[in-house]
Amino acid sequence: MEDVLDVYHLPYDPDYPVICMDESCKQMIGEVRNPIPCKSGHPVRIDDEYVRHGVAEIFMEVEPLAGKRHVAITEHRTKKEWALQIKQMLDERYKNAIQVRLVMDNLNTHNISSLYEAFEPAEARRLAKRLDIHYTPKHGSWLNMAEIELSVLKGQCLSGRIPDMPTMQTQVSAWEKERNSCMKKISWQFKTSDARIKLKRLYPNL
Repeated sequence: MEDVLDVYHLPYDPDYPVICMDESCKQMIGEVRNPIPCKSGHPVRIDDEYVRHGVAEIFMEVEPLAGKRHVAITEHRTKKEWALQIKQMLDERYKNAIQVRLVMDNLNTHNISSLYEAFEPAEARRLAKRLDIHYTPKHGSWLNMAEIELSVLKGQCLSGRIPDMPTMQTQVSAWEKERNSCMKKISWQFKTSDARIKLKRLYPNL
């Protein structure tokens, strides 16, 4: 916990950006009957009956101090999908960074071995050398600022029924573009000194 909190209070450095990553999912739901549009005195009416169209996986990547985020919608979230997101992050969005300080939970797909399953050893090693990984503790996923951004995404963009992946990708892309244009940052206030007081029960008694 203290390691992650220390990372969050480092000064902004574009050569060593702090990136938070998290994953979630969204059930794709289609309508059995077309909703009745709203009109004066009546809200839109949506039938309770619906049809399931599978689940879309969400990869959220956010740089809190720069107000930037990237969201990828995929069919799966295996080790190879995670490795591909890492490669795209390093080679496209942060190609000029010396090393990325990556904060994420310790899901079994979130490790260097996933890079070796997806790419040739030389390529996997090249990518791994540009990562400085900081894991949130078990039961401490609230320390990952990407969770905050996922909550905003779901509230502003994914709260309604979405029938298929292309529609979801289009809506999420528009949300991402708008939010990035506003450079919405996350102001993290919780410090190590706060943790040692408010979470004193988690520390050993010496």
